[in-house]
Amino acid sequence: MIGIVGGSGLYELEGFNVVEKLRVRTPFGEPSSEITVVQVEGKEVFFLSRHGEGHAYPPHLVPYRANMWAFREIGVRRVIAISAVGAINQRFKPGDFVVVDDLLNFTKNRKDTFYEGKFSIPVKGEDKVAELLTKGKVVHIDASQLYCPQIREALISLLEELNYSYHPSGVYACTDGPKFETPAEIRMVERAGGDVVGMTGYPEVVLARELTMCYATICVVANPAAGIAGYRLTSEEVLNLMKQRQKDIGTIIKLLVKQLPEEKTCGCENILDGAEV
Repeated sequence: MIGIVGGSGLYELEGFNVVEKLRVRTPFGEPSSEITVVQVEGKEVFFLSRHGEGHAYPPHLVPYRANMWAFREIGVRRVIAISAVGAINQRFKPGDFVVVDDLLNFTKNRKDTFYEGKFSIPVKGEDKVAELLTKGKVVHIDASQLYCPQIREALISLLEELNYSYHPSGVYACTDGPKFETPAEIRMVERAGGDVVGMTGYPEVVLARELTMCYATICVVANPAAGIAGYRLTSEEVLNLMKQRQKDIGTIIKLLVKQLPEEKTCGCENILDGAEV
């Protein structure tokens, strides 16, 4: 089962057949939105708006743990996140898609793990996740390949097939927000190896992986980052760019659901093996 996380400017899946809307309660609070169930190629796909209705949640207050746990509760095993980003790499232009493959985290004070040792919230269930939480285990997952290689490969093939302007790899730098970054901060991130910058890529990917779900992000470059743009950045241009790309995003989702093999070959579900202390 596939879950889609919609970022800024993507609050619903337009043009999809809506089956129902689910209100899911979790031990980690309320998700940022109802989960919309849509039919795609005869399959049910689950959509969640990261920022909620009316963009109610700023990036540093998104209930990331509740969102990923809600997906787990309804049986989602693969997560595809769509995010608007600013370009640091000057080869990346507004409107380009980026299939990121690594992460730099510059956030602070976000709840970024389910596994808090003796302070963990015990949950019901018989899988490895429930076992580790109920036993209050400390867990260190490997972060050398956070993004699912199988989904990434499928996305790259699709973007090539569709002849969209895209980049097959990139390092996502996550900042706290909600302000845009300063030029000095962007220069720092550039020196650290960041290609794009956003405010929501972390801890979402880590939390999904802690739940043994496959996770991949397809980013849409909304604008050049601060200091590179040469003009004042606005939220309006981000939302306008995402609106322009909404039809293309819908096409990517439909084709991905159709073409992504049912059988997993990525090994993402084994991330907890050997991770507990």
